[in-house]
Parts: sequence; structure tokens; C-alpha cells
Amino acid sequence: MKVEMENDYNTICDSVSSLIEGCRLSVRMKGTNDWPLAEIISIKEAIGVKEYYVHYVDFNKRLDEWVTEHDLDTRKVHFPRKDGGGSNTGVSTPKKAQIGSGPVVLTQSQSANVSGAVSRPSSPVNNTELLNGNAVLAAALQKRMNRKRKIPSLESEDSNEGPVPQPRQSGSMVSHHDDIVTRMKNIDLIELGKHRIKPWYFAPYPQEMVNLDCIYICEFCLKYRKSRKCLERHLKKCNLRHPPGNEIYRKDIISFFEIDGRKNKVYAQNLCLLAKLFLDHKTLYYDTDPFLFYVMTVFDNRGFHIVGYFSKEKESTEDYNVACILTMPPYQRKGYGKLLIEFSYELSKFEGKTGSPEKPLSDLGLLSYRSYWAQTILEILLDMKPVGDNEKPQITINEICELTSIKKEDVISTLQNLNLINYYKGQYIITLSRDIIENHHRAMESRKIRIDPKCLHWVPKDWGKRAKWNQSQNRRSSRGLSLSSQVNAEVEVKPDWVDLEEPLLIALDQIQVNV
Repeated sequence: MKVEMENDYNTICDSVSSLIEGCRLSVRMKGTNDWPLAEIISIKEAIGVKEYYVHYVDFNKRLDEWVTEHDLDTRKVHFPRKDGGGSNTGVSTPKKAQIGSGPVVLTQSQSANVSGAVSRPSSPVNNTELLNGNAVLAAALQKRMNRKRKIPSLESEDSNEGPVPQPRQSGSMVSHHDDIVTRMKNIDLIELGKHRIKPWYFAPYPQEMVNLDCIYICEFCLKYRKSRKCLERHLKKCNLRHPPGNEIYRKDIISFFEIDGRKNKVYAQNLCLLAKLFLDHKTLYYDTDPFLFYVMTVFDNRGFHIVGYFSKEKESTEDYNVACILTMPPYQRKGYGKLLIEFSYELSKFEGKTGSPEKPLSDLGLLSYRSYWAQTILEILLDMKPVGDNEKPQITINEICELTSIKKEDVISTLQNLNLINYYKGQYIITLSRDIIENHHRAMESRKIRIDPKCLHWVPKDWGKRAKWNQSQNRRSSRGLSLSSQVNAEVEVKPDWVDLEEPLLIALDQIQVNV
């Protein structure tokens, strides 16, 4: 029985039997005393006990879980609309923050990891002399965005709300049909080496593996087995003690292996399948031919154990140097994530070009990249020496890009997020406060492991030549491809707010004004 309140859809339930998929109500989150609003995704009954799979509204999907009726607060239930206009699919994950957007709310522990303060104390200089650069930048960047739009401005004025931009559906962003099944975790537990890990998301493992209490995965070849005994039999036959492919980096116990997704297809597919348990927005796991995989391992007397990996397209038209990136949960918050990011940019330096991760980034990925960009750029700025005796150090945006291999858009967004750019007496300057410098030094002290370029033995391959050879086998298709690439190419527009070649003054702590 349900009693109607206020409108047709807010009700009080005197029995959980009235609950259906799509209902929203307060649910006790396991391991806490919190009762956030949640949505029922699915209902099942086993041995006379009903369980409810819920998604906590405005929380990441990795927190979705099965709960019992004792965890449900039925005093106020929001039922789905009878006309189907309500939320009937059950997942409303928070929007991912984009680079250059507003501030990101961090926990106390996360804030400690991100170097640099997002705000700095006001300068003693007169406000009429010194303007906050972000206000000027925002207007200029908005002007640039308007200039790059392909639709007339009148159309945007007529419509109150334009279509939401969708992620591209190529490369690693190829997705499967997103239905109610793929939105629910289907694996309870995996065992990888000496670690037992609870998955975060759905992964398309074979159906016979889904109903098991635990999936046992070989940590060297990543093949999966349904029992520990089966895994033990497999380990007696498996000759691998490290990932396949070439070891291109080794320092102390850290190694990186380069794996071609075409030559080592089975391993690459198993790696993507494993990664899908912890990556929500990347769903490609079958077509690995266009990708290279870089697996980071730690070494002991039993072999090379996977810590994390990143993949990249052999040919990226958008200069992405990372497609997917993951640190395995047992190794998170130990500095390995930044090491993966640092290694990806070290490869870009060897290639002699700038790179950027494929968008959109996950929430954890965005935090890691923002932290890495901030630390890397601040490291460059603090190492700059003045040109003359009484002059302040100077650097251009292009020089920062060349020194770090970070793409200029990411450099600009980082300077904005750290609030480092200010407009002073007709020019843009970089100001570094004591708080930012102290936070940076503390963050760098916590980075115990770094990539040593001398230990990287790697020669970039020109995949473009190989692609041209393949295209020459079918000239007609190659003409079509080249035509479409020209049509879809977007003309690069330089930022209006600063000349990439214009030197920016670097002022430490405060700006000295000569009267």
C-alpha cells in the first residue's frame, strides 16, 4: 500500500513490496551511517530475501551496491512517472568536470595531493593597477569559443538549450549498447596475484564467470579462471613471468613493457577486460589493433607484477598521448599514478611533440592530471633564472610546452586553475605566492619515485608510413579517407588572451611596483 503526498509521485510506503525499479528514496550506505538519496536499479530475490541494487544520486557509479530492505527508508519514496517521463534507467552520475571549468571540490586527503593553492592572497598592489587574469581570460576564451563554433550565432540565441555534446565514438571511445545490464556490477570479486579486489563497474566477462564468488586471474598473462585450483594448473603451464612485448624501461624495481595490440591481441584484450572493471567511461575491449599498451610492473623474486598501464593510439589525429590509464586499486595513492602520467609525457618528449590525455577524464583521472600538470609547470617556473641582474625571469607558453611536452591548452588551463595569471600594466604576468611555492615543495617531497630518462631505451616508430603503405593497397578508400579527414579537420585558433611567443614575467611572492 502506498499513500500519496503532495503530488502523484511522492508517497509513503508501508511495505517494501510496493517498491519498483526507478524508485528514489534514502538508503543507508554500507560502511557509513549516511542515508543519501538513491535510485533502485534492479530488484532480485534469493532464498526468500529481497535485495535492491541502488545507485546513489550524485555519487560515482563505483559506489553502487546491493542492499536489503533494512537499509531502505520508505518514509518518503519518489516513484517513477507513469508516463515514462521520469528517470527509469536508474543512473544519474555526476557530470565530469572538464579542464578549465570551475573549481573541483576535493576531500582533505585529495587536496593535500594537489600541489598549489587554487586561490592566492591578494596582492598589495593597487587594484586598479593589477587585475585578476581569470576575468580577462574568461572573456577572451569565450570570444575564442564563439569564433570556433560552426553554427551561426542566431541559432544559439533562438534555442534556450542546445544539444549536449557527446564524446567521440572512435578510438578508445567506441562503446557498446548501454542498457540496464551494463550499468550494474556483474563481478563480486577478483583475485590477481596476492590481491583480492572488489570491482567498481561492469565488465563483459563470459556469462559462466559472472555468477562465481571470485574470478581468478593470472597476473602475468591475465587469463581468467573460475577457481583457484584451475589457476594453479594454469600457472604450472604458463611460462610468462612478465608482460609480453619489449621491456623499454627499468630502474630499481620499476619496469615498463611496450605491447602492440595487434601482435599480442589476447593479452591486450584481457588487459582491457580487466581494466573495464575499474574504468567506467572507456568500453573498448575487443579491437586492440590500433593501440599500444604500456604496462608498469614491480619486480620481486616471483616475477614482474602489474601495477598499472596506459594505452595510446598508434596514430592520433588529435595528439592524444594517452587513451586509457589505470593504476590498479592495491597500488593507488602510492605515487604510481603520477609515474604513469610522467612516463607518457617522457615518451612524448622522445617523439618531439606535445600530447594530452583523451577526454573525458574520469574524476580520479582529472585530479591526477591536474596535480601532475601543476607540479610540472611550477617546477619549470621556479627553476627559471633572470636574464639580467635586475630583471625578473621570463618564459613563453610555447617554451613551457616544449620543456614539458604538455599541450598548450592544458598549460593554459593549469595556469588559470592555479590563478597564476594576472594582468598588470598592459601585459600578462605569472605571480607565485609563498603559499603556492610552499605547497609545491611539500608535494614534490612526497614524490619519492620519478622517471629517469636515462633508463628509457625506446625509439619511436613512424606509424604514419605504415598506414600509408596499407592505404596504398586500396587507393579508392584512401581517397575517401583523406577527403573525410580534410572535411572534419578543425582549424587551430591561437588563444586571444596571450601571444604564445610573448614572454611572461615570473614574479615571486608579489609584484614589485616601481613608482
